[in-house]
Amino acid sequence: MISFLFAASRNNVIGYQNKMPWHLPEDLKFFKEKTTGNTIIMGRKTLESMNGALPNRRNVVLTRNKDLSFKNIELIHDISTVERWNEENPGIEYFIIGGEEVFKQALAIADRMYITKIDEDFPGDTFAPTFDQMEWELTKKEKGLKNEKNPYDYYFLQYDRKNKLV
Repeated sequence: MISFLFAASRNNVIGYQNKMPWHLPEDLKFFKEKTTGNTIIMGRKTLESMNGALPNRRNVVLTRNKDLSFKNIELIHDISTVERWNEENPGIEYFIIGGEEVFKQALAIADRMYITKIDEDFPGDTFAPTFDQMEWELTKKEKGLKNEKNPYDYYFLQYDRKNKLV
């Protein structure tokens, strides 16, 4: 299964100047729970925003640059590689975590989206993928904990693609 995993503001921002413009520890906890022990796929800029590979995960960077190399990072150069892995390994969930360009490339092959939707507008220069609501079904919605450390209203949403050919 190919899944998107990201947080987005009400105005669809996912980043600003290569950082998230909010801090939500509960969302980071959700991210860690979902991805630990799994494969995360990202673009180079997303990797750079994280300052290196995340522990206890297979870290994969999708890049056109064949001269790059990073410690503890696997490089791929075409989204079709992810599609092939998915076909060869049914039952494994591959998490695409950003950024904007990788989401655009992978939207047609995604099966599921985990979106933390923050009910707040933020300045941004990187945006979540837009998708046709008719092709997706909202299958889970859970309100996130709001407190002094998580100061925004936000929701954990899960969308599954309708009529996915198996």
